Amino acid sequence: MATAIRTIGHEDRLSVVDHLEELRVRLIVSALALAVAFGLCLWQNHALLRLVNEPLEKQTSSQVAKGHGPLGQTALAQQGVLRLAHTTEGVLELLSAPKSGLSASARSALAGEVPNLKRDVASIPRTPEGNKPVTLGIGEPFVTTVTVTFIFALIFSAPVLLFELYGFVLPSFTPVERRAVRPLLISVPFLFAAGVLFGYFIVLPAAVRFFQNFNSSEFNVLVQASPYYKFAATILLAMGLVFQVPVAILGAVHAGLVTPTQLRKGRRYALVACATVAALLPGDAMTLILETVPLYVLYELSIVLAAVAQRRAAARRPADSGEDGGGSSPGAPPRDGPGGSPQPSGGDDCPGGDLSVQEIIDHVDRRLLG
Repeated sequence: MATAIRTIGHEDRLSVVDHLEELRVRLIVSALALAVAFGLCLWQNHALLRLVNEPLEKQTSSQVAKGHGPLGQTALAQQGVLRLAHTTEGVLELLSAPKSGLSASARSALAGEVPNLKRDVASIPRTPEGNKPVTLGIGEPFVTTVTVTFIFALIFSAPVLLFELYGFVLPSFTPVERRAVRPLLISVPFLFAAGVLFGYFIVLPAAVRFFQNFNSSEFNVLVQASPYYKFAATILLAMGLVFQVPVAILGAVHAGLVTPTQLRKGRRYALVACATVAALLPGDAMTLILETVPLYVLYELSIVLAAVAQRRAAARRPADSGEDGGGSSPGAPPRDGPGGSPQPSGGDDCPGGDLSVQEIIDHVDRRLLG
């Protein structure tokens, strides 16, 4: 009976009901894996939100240090108040000293204000709050938290989801097709994870820096939570898909649409395409280089893998043709007729000798003529 923890063999024969039962079990397992991942991510939603907010917080802190934007102005005001408070505290301590020349009652009154001033100075924030995304709607914090949690749940449960999908569609492939498809399917989640990490550490910080600083002197830049998380998810998803280039190229080579030789000849065009993709992503000149290099490395890796796959396919082809030789003995030369074309031979398949040209044209079979 079909289960969700093993794959069905290509030679197995299942009824429609069995296929539906297998699909139902696999969907249940996938839903349970997604639910467990969602529960764990919801439990750690604060850590996940801090993880996504980190590029924005770093860029906001950089702007604050330069005094740019509302938070930068707030930080400058806080620093001014702190300096004024410390100066006032020093003046009060000097005036309340016995050698200040003031009367005892005045010194006593000033000395009583020093603790109050120190308490007020301690309550002044040292850094301005607001380096996190802002929410405008009453339900936006809840909806945004659930959305981010669900995205991470999909990422963490992806291995189980892909395994169930892989197990359901694999029986439709022949053993030869399985050997060709399996490495491609296995590499998909790893390449996607590499693309997401590359997008998080390289592309997303560059994109946030570019958009936060673009014409910022003309606007009070406050980042809303929902658009920011959609923006971050789009970038990470796009980089995960871009890193599937080796899988796409190997699939094209396996299908006969392109050869490794053609890929080598197209290196210049590939480099231009990688630079174009990197240029479409936001960032400065250094970020453009950092984004172009990994994409081109993936292209070169695809050429190497395609060449290896082609050599293995060529090595298997003689063995397969030797097994399916049609009953002819190895090393026996074919009988050629006029013009080098194979000449039909007599024997059991054609009693009475070779067929004439007219009989071949007329599709005459002497066995039917008696």
